[in-house]
Amino acid sequence: MTRFRPCIDLHDGQVKQIVGSSLSDSGGGLKTNFVSDRDPAWFAQKYCEDGLTGGHVILLGPGNEAAAKSALSAYPQGLQVGGGIRPCNAAEYLEAGASHVIVTSYLFETDGTFSETRLQKMVAAAGKERLVIDLSCKATAEGWTVAMNRWQTLTDLQVTPETLRHLADCCAEFLIHAVDVEGKCEGMDEALVGFLGEHSSIPMTYAGGIRHLDDLRRLDQLSHGRVDGTIGSALDMFGGTGARYDDCVAFNRR
Repeated sequence: MTRFRPCIDLHDGQVKQIVGSSLSDSGGGLKTNFVSDRDPAWFAQKYCEDGLTGGHVILLGPGNEAAAKSALSAYPQGLQVGGGIRPCNAAEYLEAGASHVIVTSYLFETDGTFSETRLQKMVAAAGKERLVIDLSCKATAEGWTVAMNRWQTLTDLQVTPETLRHLADCCAEFLIHAVDVEGKCEGMDEALVGFLGEHSSIPMTYAGGIRHLDDLRRLDQLSHGRVDGTIGSALDMFGGTGARYDDCVAFNRR
């Protein structure tokens, strides 16, 4: 059964909602949908009080480490953390209270080549049972290709059933970002959702374009209840008008 999973996106130490594809190394052209006047720990405590599990804290660039750890300490073992996770700091975040660490760009060489060696180093550092692999999927002529470096670089890793089977042997969960629709509140990549539901062998969370509760219901239908969903910019607690947080909490209690 599909569940709503919460999120805390951090940029410059603040809880924000941005259009992910607008985040670049230069900092120019950043499109921000929302900036909260509440600190990350407030959101983490709220999620804890409402019994929401499996959410994620994402560090969008440097300067977010202290903010992330404040959220983790407010909800120990209740949140995953990702963004700049490497073998050298995985244990640090697990000890700070993260239930899992999420690995993204580290799995690739600087030219976008997938590295099995790097994958095994992450497994050794975090343990398979506490590792989440983030696949940021960009639609291409071949289907979907993983993007890295804040979605600026296409890798050589195609999102295929074989890829998912191989990576599932090395991690506890997948976090799937639909690059083309993330942060735009224009609807899900339904083809991707259907594909994930068909080929999911471990827990998956989908992020990208979910606008309201009906989209969560649609996610449940398309994935046959095998894929969870997270809502960012459309959620009222992040300044959105499409989805009420309280309704999402109730959705998990159905």
